[in-house]
Amino acid sequence: MAFVSHQTGSTVQSYCLTESTQPWLPRTMDRYGARDTSSGDNLIAAAPFFQELPEATVQQAIAQVVTRRHPAGQVLLLENDWGNSVYFILEGWVKIRTYNLDGKEVTLNILGKGELFGEMAPLEAVPRSTDVITLATTTIGSMPAQDFVSLLNNEPQAGIRLAKLMARRLRQVNRRLRLRESDSQSRVADVLLFLADGQGTQAAQGVEIPNLPHRELSSLSGLARETVTRVLSKLEKKGLISRERDVIRIPSMDALDRLLV
Repeated sequence: MAFVSHQTGSTVQSYCLTESTQPWLPRTMDRYGARDTSSGDNLIAAAPFFQELPEATVQQAIAQVVTRRHPAGQVLLLENDWGNSVYFILEGWVKIRTYNLDGKEVTLNILGKGELFGEMAPLEAVPRSTDVITLATTTIGSMPAQDFVSLLNNEPQAGIRLAKLMARRLRQVNRRLRLRESDSQSRVADVLLFLADGQGTQAAQGVEIPNLPHRELSSLSGLARETVTRVLSKLEKKGLISRERDVIRIPSMDALDRLLV
């Protein structure tokens, strides 16, 4: 058993690795989670990224994909790991985080079923720039980086699909940056709309998003956790959201959008 320290900003975090985790950190997905061979191929082939691509191309691309289940709170990737794989979320939720110069955690994104992450490092042949942590029990399909790059080189639609994904994420970040100086109600509303845009599901009574811990909404919005809690209560009283244990429901996206200033 060995202990590895990971420093980001002024924060040092330690992780306990068993003998099976070595040799060494780039094999991040091998050191956590039980392999799930039950229906991994079907799940990965159904991921939005592969929709409408030629079936033979998809089957070739996913031939070496390994599917694993991970518990909540599991570190999947560490900043400065080398990018040996690209990861597809088949079930569950992860957060993408980094740290500012003061060592404070900053949540950059929340990703759910159908999303992928870890695609930048293999394309640029550089270490990873963020950490990735599960927020719930999560099933991940890991594709060798060379297979992903080969898919992009050989299938134009895959490259277009990736370009659209990156454009959407950039648009979301730009919107959040514009609202960074807005009032607390606008910033919380924007985070909810941001989650709905990326991971919302349409239900009979509105769009549903995961009811994340307030500390995650706090990190996404840049507000204190107590402020987030207070604003959510106000939004609920106004009928702009409703909350259950695992779900926040937005009856009208347009009504929530009108709060943005």
